[in-house]
Amino acid sequence: MREEKLQIEQLYEAYHRDVYHFALYYTNNKQEAEDITQETFLKVLKQLNRLKDKSKVKTWILSIARNTAVDIHRRKKVRKLLSEKISLQPVVSEIQKPQDIVERNEEWQEVQEVLMTLKSHDRTIIICRMLKDYSIQETAAILRMSEVKVRVDFHRAIARLRKKVGRDD
Repeated sequence: MREEKLQIEQLYEAYHRDVYHFALYYTNNKQEAEDITQETFLKVLKQLNRLKDKSKVKTWILSIARNTAVDIHRRKKVRKLLSEKISLQPVVSEIQKPQDIVERNEEWQEVQEVLMTLKSHDRTIIICRMLKDYSIQETAAILRMSEVKVRVDFHRAIARLRKKVGRDD
């Protein structure tokens, strides 16, 4: 455990700037770059035993950073799609007009209906990955399937959801 802690500290010191700069260029947002950097090194810590070729540690870490950035970007894109169609039940306030409340409730009902038309498996993956924000690894463990299958099935479920809500982009 002590060796692992020293190793991760050394890796962080050596490569955190590279990861941060990559993330900053990828997102053009300091906060997101910091989040990606932090999440990358958490993944590095968890996967340290998978590093086979120590001479390629920098590329290994940057590939984790890239995948992390893509995952975060994809999650935000999907959340945006869902938030457009699946806004949380509005909190009634004095400023909201009754007509606005009715329209939002109707929109929410429409989205619920669309989600209910998806296969159970698609709904489950969307809930795990988007609404509960579980990682691919966690989702794979929950659903007892491979990580590759989770990735593929999630992509397909999102495509089917987009098609049903009329967004084929």
